[in-house]
Amino acid sequence: MYNFKNIYINDYYSLAGPIEKKSNLKKCDYFIEDYYFGEKTPEKAESKMQKIVIKNLIKDERPDLIIGSDLNNQLTATAMSVVDLKIPYIGHYCACASSASMLITLANFIMSKNIKKGLFIISSHTLVAEKQFRFPVEYGAPKPLRSSQTATAAVGIIVSNQESKIKIVSGLLGKVIDSGIKDVHNMGAIMAPSAVDTLIVFLNKSNTTVKDYDLILTGDLGKVGSEIFKAVLQKKYKIKINNHLDGGATLYKNFEYSGASGSAVLPLTLVTKVLTNKKYRKILYLATGTLHSTLLVNQKNSIPTLTHAIYMEVGL
Repeated sequence: MYNFKNIYINDYYSLAGPIEKKSNLKKCDYFIEDYYFGEKTPEKAESKMQKIVIKNLIKDERPDLIIGSDLNNQLTATAMSVVDLKIPYIGHYCACASSASMLITLANFIMSKNIKKGLFIISSHTLVAEKQFRFPVEYGAPKPLRSSQTATAAVGIIVSNQESKIKIVSGLLGKVIDSGIKDVHNMGAIMAPSAVDTLIVFLNKSNTTVKDYDLILTGDLGKVGSEIFKAVLQKKYKIKINNHLDGGATLYKNFEYSGASGSAVLPLTLVTKVLTNKKYRKILYLATGTLHSTLLVNQKNSIPTLTHAIYMEVGL
């Protein structure tokens, strides 16, 4: 458990894709009209998405550090997006749990006074990630209803010790959990036990209950995983949760499958739907992620998962 002093979110910028545009994201800053975004490959398109976000966040004062993540091999999109900036960079990968661990990393750098300001950049792209982890979208492979679809989005956040209305209060790094599930389509079921574990550990360490928060925000459990998450909490821990929102289930509300997935889903939900809503002042942010790869899946292994947590306060 990390307790932070004087760590704030000062600015953010979001960009999303064509399907996300139909999801009533009124507070999103920029939408792309097609997945190639004027580039020859979707990988270059994803990098261009990140570049636009970064450009809109780096203004008068450059950050001391950029920490970035995506879902492509060796963080290709992020490496291409920062190559010309000449700013110290850390590539960070915890799959869809990366956003919380990146914020924790930046907060610790600032707390230790090694940097004053950091920039967080994260993205996912449906054509890139679906091709890497499942099947190329053009292949037309059918999906079961329990499956999710990778969202197309990029989000950047500026973090510093300069006071603002959004304060990062504490964080918790979760542990890797293997729920024994081998079904690559059932990401929600894979991640739900990890989300439960991190939530319970956070509540115990902070001496709080779910009622102490205006919102408990999970990443991309989707409709299936959200149901499991709430059912396990109620059955095993006697906790009934009425203040839960899942980014994946919310982003693709009318989607015929379980919802959206991808490392950008949770931060996109945060900056476009949560931080802009005045009723959410105390927010527990649970970034859920599956640490799977084609190697794990093809060798019939079960899929490990983890969840990291951030507690933030808005306008308090």
